[in-house]
Amino acid sequence: MKTFKIAIPEQQLHDLSIRLKQVRWPTRFYEEPWVLGTDASFLKRLVDYWGAEYNWREQEAWLNRFPQFIEHVDGFDIHFVHVRGEGVSSRPLLLTHGWPGSFVELLELIPYLTTPSLYGGQAEDAFDVIIPSLPGFAFSSKPTQRGVGSKYVATLWAELMVRLGYERYFVQGGDIGAGVSTWLAFLYPERVKGLHLNYIPGSYKPPLTQNTPAMSKEERSYLDTVAEWLEREGAYSSLHRTKPETLAFALSDSPAGLASWMVEKFQSWSDCKGDIESSFSLDHILTNISIYWFTNTIASSIRIYTEGAHMPLHFAEGQHITVPTGVSLFPKELPTPPRSWVERVYKVTYWEKANKGGHFAAMEHPKLFAEHLYHFFRSIDIG
Repeated sequence: MKTFKIAIPEQQLHDLSIRLKQVRWPTRFYEEPWVLGTDASFLKRLVDYWGAEYNWREQEAWLNRFPQFIEHVDGFDIHFVHVRGEGVSSRPLLLTHGWPGSFVELLELIPYLTTPSLYGGQAEDAFDVIIPSLPGFAFSSKPTQRGVGSKYVATLWAELMVRLGYERYFVQGGDIGAGVSTWLAFLYPERVKGLHLNYIPGSYKPPLTQNTPAMSKEERSYLDTVAEWLEREGAYSSLHRTKPETLAFALSDSPAGLASWMVEKFQSWSDCKGDIESSFSLDHILTNISIYWFTNTIASSIRIYTEGAHMPLHFAEGQHITVPTGVSLFPKELPTPPRSWVERVYKVTYWEKANKGGHFAAMEHPKLFAEHLYHFFRSIDIG
């Protein structure tokens, strides 16, 4: 296991600067902002800021304040953040990100989880926090062949936790990380003490047979909502699943294009009420995007959607998650099924609504997100 520090070569910074100065902008189509996708005025301002005011070296120094490592697991170099909690009884907690996020979206959670005594909590509630970068993301290896989907990643995470000396641990996931965390709980119930999700995996499908309860009106309504959402918002996912390489050539060559493709999701999926900067600073947005740019991982990151299509999270009759499961519901999350739909497979012991936040809740409201984790995992420890 090797310690790791981020050190982007100066040549890459120079190359990015040149590209940002040479953007060829499309003809402006005058429509309400964000209605047809990324707002041109916002993107122009973001790109200008990226090229003139944004300071990568400052952000790099901030990122390097968090202890980072590389471990070689089953042929892959896995990059991860590992911060031990205060006190002598901290509990291991494995957090998994999704797309278009990265390990960066979870970093502001760390102080609340590792040093709760500084935020009104007790030292005995502290966690050891482990945040791996998915294969194909950030500084982890890029898969070059099929087979590296959420189920396989769960086996990598299980081995990583063994090597870190953790026999039993908690897991949390959102977006793609929700699928990985679900597979961990399903494949390794003897290791996972508790599963927390802030998103139910999009490919999740419980068994529906003559031996299972008929769908309720609420469940059918949810499936209709998903279909409507996919028609309105799901084009990106269809492209990721079916033709990721076509898109990858464009986004790997243009930082403005990459920013456009990613920032539209942060605007659309957050609880920002139309003003993205009310949820995220420009620096925070660009640090996440810059990680994708400097590591050239947009192609490898979106291919995990193709893997998900080949191995969706479908369960057969009689298969269940036996690990206690907590679900936090943030108001601007993507379509979320009713509790009855989730309980067809998951062992739900915690179902809590938040009063703010969206798909990137850990990034938008880290303190609130941490409180939900404490409430759920404490209930397991006490139980």
